[in-house]
Amino acid sequence: MDMEMEFQIISRETIKPSSPTPNHLRTHKLSIIDQLAIQCYVPVLLFYPSNGQDSSQRSSLLKKSLSQILTHFYPFAGREVNSSWIDCNDEGASFVEANVAADLSMLLKQPQFELLQQLLPCKPNENSVPFRAREILAVQVNYFICGGMTIGVCLKHLIADASTVASFIERWGAVACFADTDVNGVILDRTSLFPPIDKTEGLSWGDSSDEEFLPEIVMKRLVFNGSKIAALRERVGNGLYLDRPSRFEAVSALIWGASIAATRETDETVDYHVAMSVVDLRKKLNPPLPQQCIGNICQVTTAKCSMEKSTDYNELAQKIRESIRNVDDESVRKFHEDGKWLDFVKKLGEEYGKKSKVRMFKFSSWCRFPFYEADFGWGKPIWVSTAMEQENGAIFLDSSDGQGIEAWVALPKEDMTQLEQNPDILEFASFS
Repeated sequence: MDMEMEFQIISRETIKPSSPTPNHLRTHKLSIIDQLAIQCYVPVLLFYPSNGQDSSQRSSLLKKSLSQILTHFYPFAGREVNSSWIDCNDEGASFVEANVAADLSMLLKQPQFELLQQLLPCKPNENSVPFRAREILAVQVNYFICGGMTIGVCLKHLIADASTVASFIERWGAVACFADTDVNGVILDRTSLFPPIDKTEGLSWGDSSDEEFLPEIVMKRLVFNGSKIAALRERVGNGLYLDRPSRFEAVSALIWGASIAATRETDETVDYHVAMSVVDLRKKLNPPLPQQCIGNICQVTTAKCSMEKSTDYNELAQKIRESIRNVDDESVRKFHEDGKWLDFVKKLGEEYGKKSKVRMFKFSSWCRFPFYEADFGWGKPIWVSTAMEQENGAIFLDSSDGQGIEAWVALPKEDMTQLEQNPDILEFASFS
């Protein structure tokens, strides 16, 4: 049964840093990974129960602490000038507040993707306004009639991967609680590691010239509890190629395999499948970068599977593991010499454009990022989600107990129908 929520926007304002950004920090250079990031926002939603405080108290604390944390994350209060740098001009972040005529518990029982998007300050993929004209950071605080609340955060992908968003939100909460917090290593110039390019026009991860012919994409949440994941790891690890898969490897192999099986039923023109995994490079580099440093410090790696081959989860998990293991300090540094990353993105775009031959599926794991540590003074969130639209992909987040995984999966409607009936998916996950 679909749920409806009545929203009333009660305030809109711009929050500026509590202290001005020094002149020598007014320019933040973008790396090639930033430049080639998809033009969208990275959205995160944090859900909190009632704690006895009224909305005005919470509002005052959130706005004050946001102003304070923006002095440390000062590029978030700036504006993109072009594809090479951000003017850290302290113009500020958008802050919206809304009343929601609904009970938070009802939404948590059956989260609907379209309703979650209404809790955000903007549509993550909205293109009605020139992208460079909009804020880098936007926040929406939603007050439910039960006293619960949701904080929706949208950060431009231009300067933020999921790790960036998690670190920012956690530090914002720490400032709200303690006024002063350690933010060393947040702003780094990464252009020596990932040299930028002069021109990015015309580059993309895919060919959108035939958008009117694109299939209808459906978003569903698959919930894997801790015990099911343990059983799945045993199942996937029982084979010739891999003994003990990680949580990510096991769940990715299952979903990728189910997607391949669905495509066999719905599209006979596909020759092979490619799994793209987003790898956080902070710990891959030597010396490692601080986990809290901002920017797109990640890289896509690929694993391929022929359409004709049977769906062997063990083999798929091994392919995913090897593709990620191949990303190390030496390979990353070589990859970014002489424009190899640009060449890789161009090749991926060309392959993705061959929609009748190649089916891409993108995995992005936000697990183990400190989203559930975001305490603004009224406790940690009871649930964390995203509402990021995608095409053929899955975003993984930790369940609230830290043991399970919640996967937001996007597939063409026909493929999703097949996925929902897949016996292996139904054995290990539940749809909601």
